[in-house]
Amino acid sequence: MKEVVFVTLPDADPGFGLAGVRHLLAEPAQVPDVLQAVFADPEVGVLALEESLAESLGEKQLQALSRRWRGVLVTLPTPGQALAAEADALQRMVQRALGYHVRLER
Repeated sequence: MKEVVFVTLPDADPGFGLAGVRHLLAEPAQVPDVLQAVFADPEVGVLALEESLAESLGEKQLQALSRRWRGVLVTLPTPGQALAAEADALQRMVQRALGYHVRLER
């Protein structure tokens, strides 16, 4: 069975630690190295990356890194952001899955 790994900013540590899941802490400058290490681990099937860390990479670099990986990459909303940001995260996820921009409206 494949593992789920969460990668977040250090301020999210207490919550994931209490849940007992595999959790890696990263600052934006560390994200490329952390992702390469996670993608190289054959036990990882799902990577949940905090949205602010995903944004620090930029869409093209994130796509290039995840394209070489057979697992599933999802983004988690950054705590404290408005609901509009959650819709943006969903829109980016759909765009990555389908390969083109889809406009979501309420």
